[in-house]
Amino acid sequence: MMTNQVRLIDEFTKLVAIDSPSFHERQMGDYVKSRLTDLGLLVIEDAAGELIGGDCGNIYGFLNGNIDRKPLLFCAHLDTVEPARGKQAVLGGDGVIRSKGNTVLGADDLSGVAAILEALTVIVEKNVPHGPVEVLFTVAEEAYCKGSAVFEFAKLASDEAYVLDLQGPVGTAAYMAPSILAFTAAIKGKAAHAGFAPQKGIHAIAAAADAIAMMPMGRIDEETTVNVGTITGGLASNIVPDRCVVKGEVRSLSHDKAAKQAALVRRQFERAASAAGAGLDFELMTASEAYETPLDHPVARRFEAACNALGLPVSFIKTFGGSDNNVLAQNGITGIVLANAMRNIHSCEEFTTVEELSRIADLILLLMTAER
Repeated sequence: MMTNQVRLIDEFTKLVAIDSPSFHERQMGDYVKSRLTDLGLLVIEDAAGELIGGDCGNIYGFLNGNIDRKPLLFCAHLDTVEPARGKQAVLGGDGVIRSKGNTVLGADDLSGVAAILEALTVIVEKNVPHGPVEVLFTVAEEAYCKGSAVFEFAKLASDEAYVLDLQGPVGTAAYMAPSILAFTAAIKGKAAHAGFAPQKGIHAIAAAADAIAMMPMGRIDEETTVNVGTITGGLASNIVPDRCVVKGEVRSLSHDKAAKQAALVRRQFERAASAAGAGLDFELMTASEAYETPLDHPVARRFEAACNALGLPVSFIKTFGGSDNNVLAQNGITGIVLANAMRNIHSCEEFTTVEELSRIADLILLLMTAER
C-alpha cells in the first residue's frame, strides 16, 4: 500500500500555482474544500477569515473510520510567506522541485497539504481500513498562527495530532518548541528644531538606543534568545524625533524564562524613557507558548513505528520555531511536528524533492491507517 507518486507531484504542482499569501488564502481554501468534498469528507470552513481580517477561514474535514481506533488529527497550513505571487513549481532532471527563482516555492507548507490529500485519496480510492481521521488546514499560520488561534478546538474529537510543518529529512519530528513573546515599545518624545533649539526636544530615538544598549540581546542561554528586529522613528534630519517604535521578540523553550526576559526588556524601556522625560507604550503579545511532548507518548511511538516500517531513520528534535502545534498544545491536544519535504524555507531558494514528497505522503498514509 503506497501513494501514487505521479498524482502526488501533480497535486503539489497545482497547489503551488495557487496564490495563498497570509490573509489571502481564499482560492486555496476553495480548492482544498473541493478536494475534501470529492473524497467524501464532512467539510466545514470556520469564521477565522472574518475574525482575523482575512478572506478565508480554517478548513476542517472529517473522515469516519471503519476500524476501532481513536481519532487522529492531521494539520497543515494553507498560507505562504511572500514573495508568493505567481509561484511555479519547476521539476528538474535531478528530481528536485524549485520555484522559478523570483518567488518562494511554497513547499512550506504545501508539501504537507499535498501529502495529506494524497493519503486521503489512497484510503478512499482503495477502501483501506482506517480509524477516524480529522484534518485541519489553517490560515495565517505564518502570521504567528492567527488562524488556528481562533479555531474552536472543543469541537474536535481528536486528542492527538500530527502537524506537518518542519524542515529536515522525513523521519524527523519536533517534540519541543518555544514560547515566542513579541514586543512593541513606542517611545513618545518631543519634537524641536535640531539646529536652533535641540534642548527643547526630547529625543525619542536616543531614549530607545539607551534601552537597547542595556538590554540582554542575542542568545541568553541554550534555550533562550532576545532580538530587536525593527526600529522606526523620526521625520527629518533637522528635527529632534518625537517618536520611535522598536519591535522585537523573546524566544525560549521555557515559558517562565521567556516571561522573565520580556520583563527585563520592558524595564529597560521604562528606565530609558523615564530618564529622558519621554512617555512609553509597551505591548507584549504571546505569539506561542512552549510545549514538550513526552517521547513515550503514543503519538510519538506511533510515528516511530511508521518510520520503521518505511525504513526511515527516526530523529526527535527540539525546534526554535513556532507552529500550529503550539496552539494545539494549549488546547489539550498532544502532537508532534513532522518534517514534510521542505528545505531553505522562507527564501526564493526553497526546494523539495520527488523522493521526499513521496516519503512524507507514504508516512501520513501509514499514520492514518495505523491500527492503534
